[in-house]
Amino acid sequence: MISRVLAADLRRHVGEQVRIAGWLHRRRELKSVTFLIVRDRSGLAQAVWHGPAEPALPEESVIEVTGTVVASAEAPGGAELHDPLVTALSGPAAPPPFDLYRPSLTAGLPTILDGAPTTLRHPVLKAGFEIAAASVAGFRAAMDGLGFTEVHTPKIVPSATESGANVFGLDYFGHPAYLAQSPQFYKQALVGVFERVFEVGPVFRAEPHDTARHLAQYTSLDAEFGFISSYRDVMAILREAIAGMTALAAERAQAAMTLLSVKAPIVPGEIPALHFADAQELIARHTDTDPRGEPDLSPGHERWLGDWALREHGSDFLFVTGYPMAKRPFYTHPDPARPGYSNSFDLIFRGQELVTGGQRLHRHADYLAALAERGEDPRSYAGYLQVFEHGMPPHGGFAIGLERWTARLTGAANVRQVALFPRDLHRLSP
Repeated sequence: MISRVLAADLRRHVGEQVRIAGWLHRRRELKSVTFLIVRDRSGLAQAVWHGPAEPALPEESVIEVTGTVVASAEAPGGAELHDPLVTALSGPAAPPPFDLYRPSLTAGLPTILDGAPTTLRHPVLKAGFEIAAASVAGFRAAMDGLGFTEVHTPKIVPSATESGANVFGLDYFGHPAYLAQSPQFYKQALVGVFERVFEVGPVFRAEPHDTARHLAQYTSLDAEFGFISSYRDVMAILREAIAGMTALAAERAQAAMTLLSVKAPIVPGEIPALHFADAQELIARHTDTDPRGEPDLSPGHERWLGDWALREHGSDFLFVTGYPMAKRPFYTHPDPARPGYSNSFDLIFRGQELVTGGQRLHRHADYLAALAERGEDPRSYAGYLQVFEHGMPPHGGFAIGLERWTARLTGAANVRQVALFPRDLHRLSP
């Protein structure tokens, strides 16, 4: 049997007889010639008949085509198949929810999500996930290069990481358990084993948000490492991770970036930083709102700060440091020089919070005090707290939301556009 050739490689085989296989992307019958466009994982290839093509299969049928490769400037990739023999590899396909061959999308988001197993075949929709995959590869490469060990922690946990109100509960063989809000407790414990760890995996948030930026399940890119001097060491590692993600997305997903007209951000050697209190002062001074006294930034304030960073520093990124302790989990290290503020940060990317990170508490007594201050029972966290009784270094880490990253990078208006089979307040299928 003739070896299969991918559509993107057809130009290398001019004059040879080859076999391609994929989905019938488009069928065009003219008076004296028929064109079949075949789509595989690498792109599109064209086969040409003089006269009607047989068999007359509908679009999205799975076929293989054998023929002679001929150079053609008009064909996808600069080559096409002549004198083709078509073989159906499956039965005739049912019509998709909308025409997948059209260059632009002709359906709204609900239609796309309802038919996701099929609609994601559209090259424009597929491109976002190619960029996401390359970004994850860039994250892994950056972490590997910095001496981190990849880990895989449980997603069924005995206690909430941050707030019991925001977890999905389940019955675990007669015992109460939860879907993990984050790998936070485990990645901190593993700093005591490996010093530097990272994880790529799902996290679950039972927050009843119905917005364009929230999901009940998303992919988190987590890192945690020890022997830091301050939270600024964490910011420096995060900068390297973001640079690695950007670089590999531009390299591996170049065609997808071009298709979506994505402009990759320039990651500055040092991302500009602004203290939370100073950010509020700026917003109060230059806008019609006064957020001073509020423990968090609104989405509108994040957008304003994103515009300010681009205007003042030429940067798509901005660190906002020192968030109030009132809006941070109990394991966050407070800023000893500014009571009420923390040694933590958010990274804003193109006007939206993308990453949360910072320095953690590392002494057992400090954990007991922090839990007591919040009225929490330390017995609920016994499995987590035991590690701090056995010696833990100063440490910190961060978590990047993959879907938010991809949405901001591609310009998607809704995070669901770049989430595979998204789970939210209203959607549990497909």
